[in-house]
Formats: sequence, C-alpha cells, structure tokens
Amino acid sequence: MITQIAFYFFAAVLIASAVMVVSARNPVHSVLFLIAAFFNAAGLFLIAGAEFLAMILVIAYVGAVAVLFLFVVMMLDVNFSQVREGLQRYAPVGAAVGLVLLVELVLSATAWRIAPNVRDIPHARVPDAASNTEALGRLIYTDYVFLFQACGLVLLVAMIGAIVLTLRDRPSAKRQDVAVQHARVPADTLQMMTLALGESTTGNGGFRRPVGRSAEKRHGPPAMVVETSPDREG
Repeated sequence: MITQIAFYFFAAVLIASAVMVVSARNPVHSVLFLIAAFFNAAGLFLIAGAEFLAMILVIAYVGAVAVLFLFVVMMLDVNFSQVREGLQRYAPVGAAVGLVLLVELVLSATAWRIAPNVRDIPHARVPDAASNTEALGRLIYTDYVFLFQACGLVLLVAMIGAIVLTLRDRPSAKRQDVAVQHARVPADTLQMMTLALGESTTGNGGFRRPVGRSAEKRHGPPAMVVETSPDREG
C-alpha cells in the first residue's frame, strides 16, 4: 500500500514538473522544474528496484547536465520580448504539430493490447546471485555492446555538430601571444623613477609608452610605472 502511494505521488509530481518545464515563461524556472522531474524519476527507479539507475540519474543528470543547463541559461542574454513575438508568430504551426502528436498518442493508447503469449517470450535471464548493477552491466556490455557504442558515436557527432554550428570567429576579439609574453624582460615593461616628496610622474614627463602598435606587439601592454620616494630623515 505504501509503495503504491509513493509510486502515484512521484508519478504525479513528475508529470506536473514535466508540464512546467515546457510551460514556464522563465528559462531558469524551466531548468529548476527539470531538476525536480529528474529527482522524481529517480524515486520511481528506486521503487522499481533499479537503484543503480536512480543514482546515475541523480549524479549525472542533476549534478552535471541540469546544473550546466542552469548556468548556460543564466549567462545567456535572452530577450524575452523577441521570444514572445516568435511564440505568437509560430503558435499555429506548433499547435498543429501538437495536435497531430496528441492524436497519435491517443490512437496508440487505445489500440495497444497485451499479447496473450507475452509470458512465453524469452527475456534476458538474470543470475540469482548477481546484483542489479552487475546484471545491467552484463546486459549492456555483453549483449548490446555494439548498440551502446553506436549511441556514444551518435552523441559525439551531435556534440561536434553543435560546437560547429555555434562557433563564431570574431576578428575583433583580443588574443594572447604566449611567445611574446614569455620573451618580455623587465626593462621593456617596467620603468623605475625616483621622485621627491610632493612630485608626481606628470611633472617628470609622464609615463613612457611604447611607440605605435608594433612596439605594443613586440613588448606587450604599456609599461608599468613604479613611483618611489627618498626616505625621510628622522
């Protein structure tokens, strides 16, 4: 009885969180609801006896993927007015696609039946002495190892494609020349001046700067001036 109550509680919160992920106006709130959905899905895995999948879901998705999404969304400068304008413009197309998907789901749910000989279908045999994690590892890395590696290659290609599509070359961006920085000497970037009390660098000719862009490229940024004053007599 307690297990059934916990199952329906986690399932209801999971469905509500999933709906809020796509319906929340603030992207940060969407990511927070996504984290809540991951936690409730982990609870369902625990009820089903798959404790390894539950821990992986919490550690990998909540601890890494969802937090990465949150940081990316918070650092992006999103113009919410343009987002709302685009939503209103493409709302009919989105509603049509959603209606088609809803009809397909309804047809699939009404036409789905349990096969009468489902118990006779051979399934993967789990040894009695093996734990849940060991049985899952044997199934993935023995029976479906090629499909597992193929999924990894697909994710790698998707990651490279996303990087290529979002990478932009900015000519105005400042870049460091490590070789030039390592070749600098203190005489090129540091200027020592001895100033009397009450005097400043302005009265002594000011800062001495490298001449032109070539000098800046050769010696790095402008020189640093260190002001010193003679010791006072006691």
